[in-house]
Amino acid sequence: MAVLILGVLLWSLAHLGKRIVPGFHRSLKGAERPMVTGMVVVGTVLMVIGYRMTDGAVIWGRSPALVGIQNLLMLVSVYLFAAAGMKTAIARKIRHPMLIGTALWGSAHILVNGDVPSFVLFGGIAIWARLEMMLINKAEPKWTPPAAKAAKFEVIAVVATLVLYGAIAGLHYALGYPAFG
Repeated sequence: MAVLILGVLLWSLAHLGKRIVPGFHRSLKGAERPMVTGMVVVGTVLMVIGYRMTDGAVIWGRSPALVGIQNLLMLVSVYLFAAAGMKTAIARKIRHPMLIGTALWGSAHILVNGDVPSFVLFGGIAIWARLEMMLINKAEPKWTPPAAKAAKFEVIAVVATLVLYGAIAGLHYALGYPAFG
């Protein structure tokens, strides 16, 4: 469990560093990018290793209903990622589509897994996303929505969502985690 917790903390601190210690971050004058990248990579490796090797109490198990709800949440989560990148209509209505998608991703995985390692991993990342949103809103209270783009970007975002969702589900099956029950 310690490896998993260390991975989540390292990954989260790498992402929060710019907001928590902006002066230090600015003082690095470009050197922060490789440092943050290294922290994210090491944190991700520790999370994967820690999650796969950690046993923990199971609070609840999978059920067809929870798997269905989880899949719907994941579809919305992946769409929010696509929408954020393409500045679609929803990205012009909500301030943090990618972070909201991340929080949904974490919550969806907790919902379907229900074990302590999932609470640590997915809950930790969901908490990071919420904290990041709060820090951004505090530092930059005024928000200007992105400019509108052509309607074709809405279609591209939906198609990209479906393709990426299918790829993610396929990867889960390849790793031994049946995405659809």
